[in-house]
Amino acid sequence: MIDIPAQIAATERRADASAGIVRVVLSRHYPSPPEDVWDAVTDPDRLVRWFLPITGDLRVGGSFQLEGNAGGEILQCDRPRLLRATFGGQSSVVELRFIDDGAGTLFELEHTVPEEMAGSAAGALFVGPGWDGAVLGLGLFLAGEVIGDPVAAANSLEAQEFSKHSIDEWRRLLRDSAAATDEQIDQAVSMALAQFAPDLGGHAQS
Repeated sequence: MIDIPAQIAATERRADASAGIVRVVLSRHYPSPPEDVWDAVTDPDRLVRWFLPITGDLRVGGSFQLEGNAGGEILQCDRPRLLRATFGGQSSVVELRFIDDGAGTLFELEHTVPEEMAGSAAGALFVGPGWDGAVLGLGLFLAGEVIGDPVAAANSLEAQEFSKHSIDEWRRLLRDSAAATDEQIDQAVSMALAQFAPDLGGHAQS
């Protein structure tokens, strides 16, 4: 069983829109050293155990494809500190930062897309909950917890309940920051619930 409130609280989230770019950032501490976290993210044999199978030429300039998900091109690879790649399109960029904080790794995931693609800062709800699930899965894997089939786990009712809480956190963040209108946020929440918690229905908390 996932301690959903504790797992939600373990991740810091930010979202904003400026200069035509929507930025989503998730930050989480892992007790593992940067080299171990880096390997868990970049070694195909480890990645498949908590996320998805990956194929491709995994080097700068090479392309990759996640099974049943997005692909892209690797733009920068500075082991074990920084990994930057396009994700699902040339203007959609994901940057992973692995920071040695003396007690393990501060892991930061930043996803940027043009505002015209996201619609508004509320577009954070289209990707934030999914990245929340990935950050959770990585944490469970690094802690030695058995995930089983990550795809089945991600689609379980428990994972969907986690996603509903995640959606609520992103909604609160966007409302508090006034980064998007209430109408934009409400529309994005409905779409996020349909995407990340399709079997639960209902609404994120107000």
